[in-house]
Amino acid sequence: MPKEIKFTQEELDKINEFRQKYLDTQMGFGQTEITRLRLGRQLDNLDTFIEDLRKQFEIIQKDEQEFIAEINKTYGDVNIDIKDGTLSPLEKVEEPVVEEVK
Repeated sequence: MPKEIKFTQEELDKINEFRQKYLDTQMGFGQTEITRLRLGRQLDNLDTFIEDLRKQFEIIQKDEQEFIAEINKTYGDVNIDIKDGTLSPLEKVEEPVVEEVK
């Protein structure tokens, strides 16, 4: 029977070191993919939140336009002092007449 051949302790340590490095790297891949998955969900949630804010913004704009139309119907075109609520006539700026040069 041939003599039993064994790796040296140094060689076994090196093999185990490579094995551990592979396991660590695989775990890193797994953790990174889990992080990517979670970030993807967070991005989806942010997209939904942003879309809700856009809809809310459009509603506010529409409500404001309707309110301004009511104010204009009641008081005409006026300036409103937001601090005290006073109204003053809207100064109309006349456009200068531009004559065509021939």
